[in-house]
Amino acid sequence: MKKILVLCTGNSCRSQMAHGFLESLTDFQIFSAGTKPEPVNKYAAEVMKELDIYISSNTSNHIDEYIDQDIDLVLTVCDNAKEICPIFPKQTYFIHHSFDDPADATGTYEQKIVVYKKIRDQIHNFLKSEFLPMINNKI
Repeated sequence: MKKILVLCTGNSCRSQMAHGFLESLTDFQIFSAGTKPEPVNKYAAEVMKELDIYISSNTSNHIDEYIDQDIDLVLTVCDNAKEICPIFPKQTYFIHHSFDDPADATGTYEQKIVVYKKIRDQIHNFLKSEFLPMINNKI
C-alpha cells in the first residue's frame, strides 16, 4: 500500500485536516507529522467534525518518526516545513502547497471558526481538484 506523509510545522491544524481528508478520499496509508509538533487544535477538530471527519483523537507526531518508513510521497502544507523537510532514504516524491495557518486567527470564537472553515475548504478543494489527480501518475 502506498504511503503519504502530510507535513507541517506543528502538525496541529493544516496537516491534521489534510490527513483526515486523505483518509476519507483514498485507500493510501496516511500519516501526518510536524517539525515542532503541538497537540491537535480543537478548532481544527471542530470544523472537520462538521464534515463527519474525526481528528480529535489523532496524535501529533514528529517528522523523525517517519524517516525510515518508506514514505512514497510527502505533502508539505506550509513553507516552514518545506524548508526544513529532511531527506528520506527511499526515493520519495515531494509536493508542496502552502496554506495560511488558521491558528493565527484572532477575534471572537465565531471569527476564528470562519477562518478555520476557510482553510479547511481550501485544503479539501486542493486535495480533490489538484493533488489527487496529480499523484495518480506519480506514486
